[in-house]
Amino acid sequence: MASTHRPLSPHLQIWRWGLHMGLSISHRVTGSGNAVGALILVWGFCALATGPEAFAFFMDVMTSLLGRIVLFGVTLSVMLHLCTGVRHLIMDSGRGLDIETNRKLGYAAIFAAIVLTLGLWGGTYWFAGAL
Repeated sequence: MASTHRPLSPHLQIWRWGLHMGLSISHRVTGSGNAVGALILVWGFCALATGPEAFAFFMDVMTSLLGRIVLFGVTLSVMLHLCTGVRHLIMDSGRGLDIETNRKLGYAAIFAAIVLTLGLWGGTYWFAGAL
C-alpha cells in the first residue's frame, strides 16, 4: 500500500485555546444540559397531572435550596445557549468573523446570558413579592 503525504488538519495541539473555542464548546454542552431542564419540566407537568400530593412534593423539591440552585443553573444554561446561538447566527451571516469582533461578541454573549438570568430571577422574586 502506497503511503500518501497529505497535510494533517490542525487540532488542539496546534491552536491556542481562546474564548471562541470555549463558547463553541459551551454551546454544545448547554444544549445537552438543557435536557435536564426539559426533564424537570416534564416531571412538573406529570406531578401536576397526577394530583395535589405529587405536585406538592415537586414544589417542595424545587423550592428547596438544592432545587433553586439546580433551577438557577438550568436558567443560566438556557440563557447561555440562547446567547451563544445568536452569536453563531451572526457569524453564519458572515459578520463578526474577525478576531476582535468575535471576541466582543463572545463577551457580549456571556454578559447577556448573566444579565438575562439575573433579570429573570430578580423579576420573578420582585413579582412574587409584589403579590
